[in-house]
Amino acid sequence: MRIKNLVIIAVFLAIGAVLHAVVPPILFGMKPDLMLVMLFLALYFFADKKSFLAVGLVAGIIGALTTAMPGGQLPSIIDKFSTTVVVFLLFSLIAGRLQGLPRYISAIILGFLGTSFSGAVFLASLVFIMHAQVPLAGLFLTLVLPTAAFNTVCVAVLYPIVEQIGARSGFIKAAPKASVH
Repeated sequence: MRIKNLVIIAVFLAIGAVLHAVVPPILFGMKPDLMLVMLFLALYFFADKKSFLAVGLVAGIIGALTTAMPGGQLPSIIDKFSTTVVVFLLFSLIAGRLQGLPRYISAIILGFLGTSFSGAVFLASLVFIMHAQVPLAGLFLTLVLPTAAFNTVCVAVLYPIVEQIGARSGFIKAAPKASVH
């Protein structure tokens, strides 16, 4: 991996950490996990098969440091790391072969699925570690799905911005233009 990609990933994760720390609670006292949005964008554009595991671990550690959930440190590491593996592999297999609008749409869909997966893993590991007697399905419906919808909108808005800035600056190879015959 090139150093500039590592630096860009670090900047994305730092932005995610700041957003995770300063965004106020929106729904039932829960904050949207904007660290996931920045993690997904870093994975989509800059991570590779040699670095994605480290990116997931770092995102998990940063998430653990900024979580407001009592006892949420270890679940945060578990969910960010496992989500990184799932999202990176799915994006590489599916969207990695696409260009233009289909790639953008798959990034948005994976943003929703990745956030949903992350929330499910976080809640399940939190309940398991804390031996809490809470209804997971209810928490998933009331907390995770609204967060996934919010994160999906964020990915949909930020993806083309990152793509355009990255292409103009040379950090991302621009997609080939379709030629008319």
